[in-house]
Amino acid sequence: MHLPLVSYSSFTDNPVARLFWGLFPLERAASLFYYEPLTVSAHVVHSIKYFGRSDVACMMGRQLARELSAGGFFDGIDAMVPVPLTPGRQRERGYNQSEQIARGIGFETGIPVYPHVLERTSFRDSQTHQNIYERRENVREAFRLRNGQPLQGCHVLLVDDVVTTGSTLTACATQLLAIPGIRISIATLGFAKS
Repeated sequence: MHLPLVSYSSFTDNPVARLFWGLFPLERAASLFYYEPLTVSAHVVHSIKYFGRSDVACMMGRQLARELSAGGFFDGIDAMVPVPLTPGRQRERGYNQSEQIARGIGFETGIPVYPHVLERTSFRDSQTHQNIYERRENVREAFRLRNGQPLQGCHVLLVDDVVTTGSTLTACATQLLAIPGIRISIATLGFAKS
């Protein structure tokens, strides 16, 4: 009830979508709430990422789906691809928070989740305190396309927990663009205003 919800009149021209303009062809983008440190939104994200609350991730994914469905955000989307974690990080957490968010969205929309299309090949440093240039360099070659064949010609929703500079999502989208005929949209729980 206390989350600072984002509301956009357009899914193609809003602050989240603008992060990706000129970087790759983007169909649409949106976030559920504004993410700010030391607020309720930060508490939600931290409980998902650091305190084992996969149930909260799924619940928030369902809420994101409910909020964005009324505006037709999910119309024509064929599949969801969550941003992957390294195998070690996923073992440490016990789950991938982006996958759990996507599963929550899928519960509401019926859109299937493809968690093994992308693979995270490296994790150098946390990006929490990095600027945009450091973030881009940190993830430049951090992802690899494993099997894009099932998504040929599909409109794919790339899902993550929080978008700050867009570096991680851009690195993932760059890999997905190797799939023939793919179209990409983005959804995140949080949008960190810079």
